[in-house]
Amino acid sequence: METSKKNTPIGTLYVGGIPYEIAKMKRGILLYDFQVILKFLQAKGQERFGNNFQILPDDHRILYALVNYFIQDEASCKKLDLNIKKGILLTGPVGSGKTALMSLMRDLVPHRKSYEIIPARNLVFAFSHLAHKVIEDYGNGGFYCFDDLGVEPMGRYYGRDCNVMGEILISRYELFKKYHKPTHITTNLNAQELEERYGSRVRSRMREMFNLLSFSAQATDKRK
Repeated sequence: METSKKNTPIGTLYVGGIPYEIAKMKRGILLYDFQVILKFLQAKGQERFGNNFQILPDDHRILYALVNYFIQDEASCKKLDLNIKKGILLTGPVGSGKTALMSLMRDLVPHRKSYEIIPARNLVFAFSHLAHKVIEDYGNGGFYCFDDLGVEPMGRYYGRDCNVMGEILISRYELFKKYHKPTHITTNLNAQELEERYGSRVRSRMREMFNLLSFSAQATDKRK
């Protein structure tokens, strides 16, 4: 899995030169060790975000689901009511660690095609300069995780308003239906708030496109 290390065993990832054997090959099948994965993610998180980064026991439920989804363990995902063909819609309070976890999931499966994490507000700002090219570029291709959906302003181009992210999601729904390309999202909004922000048409499509994973409303604010 770690191509930069010579003779690295399959299932071993490195952080700062320290190996983490997150999976072992048995009878041609990679068997993952969730406890080792937690240690790897903790170390990788501190390397990327600083020594204050912590994976808390309350995070383990969400992480277990995310890990099984991203390693594409179909049997475990079925038990967790996750569809491996859909994307992830990760919701939770401000500071619960949504963006950090979605970033770390890319490190867990470096052998798979990665996704780019893009703040939703950046696309709205780009819309004011590039108009519908932004919707075409991000709605019709690529692999993305749209971060902080729902806090972005309304887009405006030459005096005309546009719900930029709503339009992008509708386009990506077509991408999902035709080509099975998933999209991922992080948001602070709940289902009702998403519908109020983007309308029932977008919300209906989101139900088809995403697996919903939610932090508790009482999740610790890790930014404090």
